[in-house]
Amino acid sequence: MTENTQTPSAPNSELPTQYAPAEVEGKLYERWVERGYFEADAKSEKPPFTVVIPPPNVTGSLHLGHAFEHTLIDALTRRKRMQGFETLWQPGMDHAGIATQNVVERELAKEGKSRHDLGREAFVERVWQWKGESGGQISGQMRRLGDGVDWSRERFTMDDGLSEAVQTIFKKLHDDELIYRAERIINWCPRCLTAISDIEVEYQDDDGELVSIRYGEGDDAIVVATTRAETMLGDTAVAVHPEDERYRHLVGTEIELPLTGRRIPIVADEHVDPEFGTGAVKVTPAHDPNDFEIGQRHGLPNIAVMDEHAVITVHGPFLGLDRLEARSAIVAALRAEGRIVAEKRPYSHSVGHCSRCKTTIEPRLSMQWWVKVAPLAKAAGDAVRDGRVKIHPQEMEKRYFDWVDNLHDWCISRQLWWGHRIPVWYGPNGEIVCVGPDEQPPTGEGWHQDTDVLDTWFSSGLWPFSTLGWPQQTESLAKFYPNSVLVTGYDILFFWVARMMMFGLYAMDGTPPFHTIALHGMVRDQFGKKMSKSFGNAVNPLDWMDEYGSDAVRFTLARGANPGVDVPIGEDWVQASRNFANKIWNATRFALMNGATVEGELPAPEEMSATDRWILSRLNKTVAEVDAFYDDYQFSKLSDSLYHFAWDEVFSWYVELSKTTFFAGGEQAKVSGRVLGEVLDVMLRLLHPVVPFVTETLWTTLTGGESLVIADWPKDSGFRDEAAEAEIATVQAVVTEVRRFRKEQGLQDGQKVPARLDLSGTALAAHEAAIRQLLRLQPEGDAFSATATLPVAGATVALDLSGTIDVAAERKRLSKDLGLAEKEKQQAEAKLGNEAFIAKAPDNVVDKIKGRLAKAEADIARIQSQLDALPAA
Repeated sequence: MTENTQTPSAPNSELPTQYAPAEVEGKLYERWVERGYFEADAKSEKPPFTVVIPPPNVTGSLHLGHAFEHTLIDALTRRKRMQGFETLWQPGMDHAGIATQNVVERELAKEGKSRHDLGREAFVERVWQWKGESGGQISGQMRRLGDGVDWSRERFTMDDGLSEAVQTIFKKLHDDELIYRAERIINWCPRCLTAISDIEVEYQDDDGELVSIRYGEGDDAIVVATTRAETMLGDTAVAVHPEDERYRHLVGTEIELPLTGRRIPIVADEHVDPEFGTGAVKVTPAHDPNDFEIGQRHGLPNIAVMDEHAVITVHGPFLGLDRLEARSAIVAALRAEGRIVAEKRPYSHSVGHCSRCKTTIEPRLSMQWWVKVAPLAKAAGDAVRDGRVKIHPQEMEKRYFDWVDNLHDWCISRQLWWGHRIPVWYGPNGEIVCVGPDEQPPTGEGWHQDTDVLDTWFSSGLWPFSTLGWPQQTESLAKFYPNSVLVTGYDILFFWVARMMMFGLYAMDGTPPFHTIALHGMVRDQFGKKMSKSFGNAVNPLDWMDEYGSDAVRFTLARGANPGVDVPIGEDWVQASRNFANKIWNATRFALMNGATVEGELPAPEEMSATDRWILSRLNKTVAEVDAFYDDYQFSKLSDSLYHFAWDEVFSWYVELSKTTFFAGGEQAKVSGRVLGEVLDVMLRLLHPVVPFVTETLWTTLTGGESLVIADWPKDSGFRDEAAEAEIATVQAVVTEVRRFRKEQGLQDGQKVPARLDLSGTALAAHEAAIRQLLRLQPEGDAFSATATLPVAGATVALDLSGTIDVAAERKRLSKDLGLAEKEKQQAEAKLGNEAFIAKAPDNVVDKIKGRLAKAEADIARIQSQLDALPAA
């Protein structure tokens, strides 16, 4: 079943009575790292398996989403390592341009300073100092979780090697005319004072106001509606649809723009929806992306009316006002002139906000650097369409195609100081020179470098190959590129995945950055609500690790991980996982104390009991099932399979059925001890990728092996014994039925009852001792009186309940329950027999009544069986 290549030492059966995660986990992890178990060798002849960590922000700390994603990746990589792959889980952090700059600027503010007081070089040095002292807190927290990453390869998106990669690909894209500089409408954050990309804008419905404003006079007047009255100061036209008869006579004429004295043209453009509002729209090319396109088509001027702080810069009365102050002032001025035709407030509409600081975004005309994404996005789409890259689950492909097939050019410049500075120099006579990493920038009077830095996603888009040494042709790049799988949340399918696909295919000669994209959902609370500090339901996973152990947190997260689906999680589920870890501990401890061993060959099937053959058959089926689930990224299903095999089959049945054998001793006890050792060995190997700490402690104690991290992954030996499985299923049926009857009669679990077992003609005879042990059944004795007889699975179990229950009272109680069930049945049958009712009742109501009838019939059969089993009054 497994080929244990490690030489076992004598197992140590001494385990503490209780498992204490805090005393085990930290020491184990440091031992794994010190011994180099997680380090990947580029010279190895083993097949590679590569996964990159989605680089957390250097400002970040471990949150439940990280813990979830890292658990899944760690489970994959631990299994692949055990399967004999040269496994690289690449760690590192993102410099997180805006977020990190904001952190350091807040620290400076406490000192009464701004970054401008320090100057660019000193500020950047201050950020590096902060990174060295306070950044990277998450690395230590990843160790707490048990992340099996290769720390010797840890990278940072601003380190020298990755900076070279960024400069190289910028130069290559620029020379291929896929990067250009142009004045376009961008998303501007007046708080962060930088452009941000479309995917960094979060939209939400805000309450505002919709005002309808009359432009012009008399028959030539036109009414336009807007939620942003302050931008009217920059209007350069009014647009109508070319087929709108109401305004056809005005197209080509001019109209006076209120408050300004300027005259602006009326243009016809198909972008205008004649059915919306008045069918006329104000055109402000410098402050709206759609208006900018209209302006380009009609040659309209661009008039910017706000600075980078969203403060009005034109027209005396409003000069210096914040945009929201100006909005109110302008509406008041228009109202005073009688130009407000209608006002609607509150008016709920979708408004973009900066994903970093939540400030309302201001569309703004600005000179920026852009990536021409059309050819790159086409390549990214083709790689999935032709099967080179698989998206899992497959239904997520549509979302991917919807995005890459409709990408706009990507604004990559940011007005920050922290980040990869754009490698472009400007000369005194308008020269523009893009400089590669091995080239000297131009010098001399008047030459200066672009002051902007690149979008953080530009550098993180290179992550799968820049971390392996690209642009140098390193051994690591040759060995570990492309990545085997990318495990990430569906929420950054557009942010990060699409960027990596575009850059990987472009830089690596058409080779995609990974073979498979495995998408998971978001972690939510137990009610399915998004976790947030503002909601008061956010959880620090470190608190749960302190309380219940890292294994419990990991198993809870893995057990909830269905592909592409959000994961609800509550503390009671973590408690249940802690109980599972304790169960594994206690059962293994019991097994070690009762002869479980891995020493020697596994006995031949004919030497084993049916119970032994049953558990080995179930074990091999579980190995095959778990392998299939891993290959399909079904973490929830594989975790459930392991849970039920370990708890239900090994602990609740095999160990219990074997206790009489162990207690009796002799050769059969030795056989079962070796079988139990084999089962525990394989089970702990299967569990290890998800719950590494408790399994490592138990397995090394059981086998004397060096470490599960480098142990072999179990293989399905092909052993099956359907007859033994059927035989034990019969034993289980007898035990389950009698247990149910005992419970219904109000007997305590430990209460012993005299019984006679007629097992003749069945395969149960060999299991009589175990059945009696499990059911607390005493020998019948001389005074035995069969007061209840249960026929089950071809056998008969007769119980003597005299003296254990009040038969008369029990019969009275059951008779009352039977009467209620029969009444429920009659009522349901009456409704279902009423044709008028059936004709009018909704299907769900009819189905509900049918369900009530089925339950009533089942209750009647059950209660009647209990009554028949009772002795006569």
